Amino acid sequence: MSRIGKLPIEIPTTVDVNVTNDNVVVKGKFGTLERTLPELIQVEQTDGRLIVGLRNQTRDSKALHGLYRTLINNMIVGVSEQFLITLELKGVGYRANVQAKSLVLNLGYSHPVNIDIPDGIQVEVVQNTTLNIKACDKEQLGLFAAKIRSWRSPEPYKGKGILYKGEKVLRKAGKSGKK
Repeated sequence: MSRIGKLPIEIPTTVDVNVTNDNVVVKGKFGTLERTLPELIQVEQTDGRLIVGLRNQTRDSKALHGLYRTLINNMIVGVSEQFLITLELKGVGYRANVQAKSLVLNLGYSHPVNIDIPDGIQVEVVQNTTLNIKACDKEQLGLFAAKIRSWRSPEPYKGKGILYKGEKVLRKAGKSGKK
C-alpha cells in the first residue's frame, strides 16, 4: 500500500466535495475543479475527511494510489487557498505587462511576445520584472508558467532569462584568453 495514498485528506469547512462513482467535484471560494477517477480508485467521504482506497490490489492500482490522493489534495488546497508561482525577468530591457486577457513580454526580440492568459489564471506584474501567477488548478498553473519560461529560459553565461523565484543559475566561465 502506498504511504502517501493511505493518508486521509482533511476537508476545510469552506470547501464542498461531491464524490460520485468515478468523479470528484470540489467547490471553494476560488473556483470549482473536477476530476474523473479510474475504476481502480475509490474515494470515501466520512466526517470531514476523504480516504482514497483501492478496489483491488494490482500493480497498476498501487502505482495510481498515491498519485490520485495527491491530485485530490491539490484540488482541495487550490480551491481554498490558490497556488502561486513567481517568475523573475533578468536581463537588460526585459519587461512584462498585462493588457486585457493577454500578457505582453519584451524579451530582447525584435517584437513583443503576446501570450493569452487562460481562464482561471490571474497574472499580476510587480515592478515590470516580476510576475505573480495565481490559480486554483496546480497543473494548469505549472503548464502556463513553463510556457512563459520557454520564451527565454535562463542561459548559463550571463544568467539572463526568465527564472522561478529563488532559482540559481549555475554560471559558466566564458572564453579564456590565449596563453
